[in-house]
Amino acid sequence: MRLILISLLSALAVNARSTKPNIVFFLSDDHRWDSIGCAGHSILKTPELDKLARDGVRFENTFVTTSICAASRASILTGLYERTHGYTFRTPPIRKELFANAYPTLLRSAGYRTGFVGKFGVGVAGGHKSSFDVFHPIGRGPYHKKQPNGSTRHETQICGDRAIEFIDKNPQAKPFCISISFNASHAEDGDKRPGHGHFPWPKVVDGLYEDITMPPPLYSAPEVFENQPAYLKNSLNRQRYFWRWDTEEKYQTNLRAYYRMISGIDHVVGRVRKALKAKGVSENTLIVFSGDNGYYQGQRGFAGKWSHYEESLRVPLIIYDPSISPYLRGRTAPQMALNIDLPATFIDYADLPLPESYQGRSLRQIIEGVSPENWRSDTFCEHLMDYGGIPKWEGVRGTRYTYAHYFEQNSDSEHLHDLVADPAQLKNFAKDPSYAKILEKFRKRTEKLRDHLGGPYQPRKK
Repeated sequence: MRLILISLLSALAVNARSTKPNIVFFLSDDHRWDSIGCAGHSILKTPELDKLARDGVRFENTFVTTSICAASRASILTGLYERTHGYTFRTPPIRKELFANAYPTLLRSAGYRTGFVGKFGVGVAGGHKSSFDVFHPIGRGPYHKKQPNGSTRHETQICGDRAIEFIDKNPQAKPFCISISFNASHAEDGDKRPGHGHFPWPKVVDGLYEDITMPPPLYSAPEVFENQPAYLKNSLNRQRYFWRWDTEEKYQTNLRAYYRMISGIDHVVGRVRKALKAKGVSENTLIVFSGDNGYYQGQRGFAGKWSHYEESLRVPLIIYDPSISPYLRGRTAPQMALNIDLPATFIDYADLPLPESYQGRSLRQIIEGVSPENWRSDTFCEHLMDYGGIPKWEGVRGTRYTYAHYFEQNSDSEHLHDLVADPAQLKNFAKDPSYAKILEKFRKRTEKLRDHLGGPYQPRKK
């Protein structure tokens, strides 16, 4: 009976929409899944994102297929794994034929007015002019931008300003898609002054969290770090740890500042939603919020992302579809969602055919209360940037097990984690004889997915 009711509600939702929905897509940087209030965080204040989750659907198991901004943003635009699109830092641009199927390109061709503000973060062969009606890139160097009147304004707030301007100027009855891509909550890496705070925040959140003593990071016992293989202990994850987390003063100062950055993003989400309501389009606008990769906040003795642990791979995802029944709102979806599902979802909501090249799946059915058949139970993950401080790896994140192979290492190159027996991923079961069959299964699964997506790693250099 419940399934029948949900199906009827889903059908009514689809029939209730007479025009193609607008799409507003918020993307934060270095933002892992548990760093929002509605995910249970006891300190972070994100009232607007919490409201968005109450109005919509929060996907609690969302993962990026590569945990670094360049490759992840390329995947979000093209719907492809890094192994297929071949783009990250230090590679040639995304191939023109791949960007022809990027979601803004397809939406604009179908009559949408498309806009982009903030951190673009990728190179595109032949440029991206055919994909956007309005393109306003904003970098983070510095975050506080000097204004004509001599004052400064934070990049996050400027992103909000430009997005609201885009919405206000949109012609009546013309569908639009605006991508609001924050540089926050990425650190200002060039500023390493001890105690200064590497996370410049907007003025609107001045003083927030100042009276709170931050609890120590999970998994911060020295033995957790010492149990890592040498190639992780000597990686950029560890180098950056000494920039911002290795003393109590740095940790307290930087974590408060980092949280303020997220609360600053939250403030802009609220501003944009008010603008949609003022324009009279809020009831026909799909709103999506996600992150481009996870982030270590001192956990395991690390900073940054780039590796196979949950803190690196798992990101927030909230989707609000105003057309669905109130009975379907405020849900937490357990299905595994991926960053490469986002373009498929946007294209599906625009009622356009999905490109055959897309490797993700639309989340629309899940949002509308339907459990799709044969939904994934694992995903291929990888990191292929050619940089000595970040070891390359490939593997599979399943519902119970995570497997990673750091394929350029000579020893201790495999990791196998049992997320039921050891959800904190403190043990590596790769050398445990009782896990030998599971290890072999995940080796073969990794090779099969890798070969399907593009084959063994081959450098793609400029």
